[in-house]
Amino acid sequence: MLRPKIPTNPTPAGHLTPPVDVEPTTVVPSAPGSPPAPVTPAPSRPTVQLTPGTALTLVGGGTAVVLVVGAVLVSMLLAVAITGASVAVCALVIRSLVQADAKRR
Repeated sequence: MLRPKIPTNPTPAGHLTPPVDVEPTTVVPSAPGSPPAPVTPAPSRPTVQLTPGTALTLVGGGTAVVLVVGAVLVSMLLAVAITGASVAVCALVIRSLVQADAKRR
């Protein structure tokens, strides 16, 4: 009933170019020149200057990050503790219901 139709591709995909004939070239040595002058390397990284204002900003930003991460971790721990306590209460209720049902029989 449901048969997949496989498409036929009459022409190959992509660009086909004929092969190019490569002719060898001769290497001609150049005349020796004067050695290049030594170049002093430029510093790879710019220097960072730490002013009191930027230090205070860094300390404030770090403190904010620590407080936010701490609040998230504490709230996750509290959520796990509440979930564990509710599962324990549910287990006690179910156990008491099963024992009460067993005593009636």
